[in-house]
Amino acid sequence: TTPPPTTPPPTTPPPGGSLPSSFRWNSSGALVGPKADGRNIAGIKDPSVVYHNGRYHVFASTAKSSGYNLVYFNFADWSQAGSATFHYLDQAPLGTGYRAAPQVFYFAPQRLWYLVYQTGNASYSTNPDISNPNGWTAPKHFYSGMPDIIRDNIGNGYWVDMWVICDNANCHLFSSDDNGHLYRSQTSVANFPNGMSQPVIAMQDANPHRLFEAANVYRVGDRYLLLVEAIGSDGRRWFRSWTSSSIAGPWQALAAEENNPFARANNVTFSGTAWTRDISHGELVRSGNDQTLPISPCRMQFLYQGMDPNAGGDYNSLPWRLGLLTQANSTC
Repeated sequence: TTPPPTTPPPTTPPPGGSLPSSFRWNSSGALVGPKADGRNIAGIKDPSVVYHNGRYHVFASTAKSSGYNLVYFNFADWSQAGSATFHYLDQAPLGTGYRAAPQVFYFAPQRLWYLVYQTGNASYSTNPDISNPNGWTAPKHFYSGMPDIIRDNIGNGYWVDMWVICDNANCHLFSSDDNGHLYRSQTSVANFPNGMSQPVIAMQDANPHRLFEAANVYRVGDRYLLLVEAIGSDGRRWFRSWTSSSIAGPWQALAAEENNPFARANNVTFSGTAWTRDISHGELVRSGNDQTLPISPCRMQFLYQGMDPNAGGDYNSLPWRLGLLTQANSTC
């Protein structure tokens, strides 16, 4: 089994400082896109990333008109991300069919890596070795089917973007419905991944575009940071943020408006012409890999999906690529 990961990324300072009330970012260009390998993938989306044994391990959705699955790749430095070998997880026991929006973390009590993703249900696979793409088990589900509260509130939306974070006592499962609701379930750390409670509505907004999808929750010292993707007044994707002393909330707005966003085109600086106007589904680079999802508030980095602003057409065929934001106004 893989020993518990301890090494933080070399670019992440030790934890200290606190979150600012506003953010500024510098963006890389597009770092990772589909390869010309006969798979005819249109977009690489929804990245999750951990740093372990000197390498970044990235999991992402592969999107094309015929559907979604997952890809894994690893590299030692961000400059190598674009040339990293793709391992398509439809070749693993994780299997073919609809798989999307992965989240990866190390569940220390069981000495197993967990990959959480959507299949039409909230699903997971496990693996003792994150670097072995063939080691992921066939999907299991957190729920027997769509919970009633989601079915009652989803409207014309979709049940998407599952996210797990644990504290000392409980593991919490978040998900979204593209209809203005963020849901949360929980089970004890000892019982995880079994016994998820019926979800409750953790947050809601009458305007679904303001609370859309791609929720992330992290531990920052003794507080928690929630990010949720929104659709802006210009139709472009961006992120809002909140903080709380508890994973169960209540959540207080941090940088949550278009004129003070967590991450949006108006607080991101690109070198040269901006390759994207969307700052969409992504993940912060954590300072540790376990189920508590710790991040440092110092020189934060956010791996995200963006695309050519002139692109359009079929949603599943949009040319999403991965880029990296680095915080430009870090105070520590």
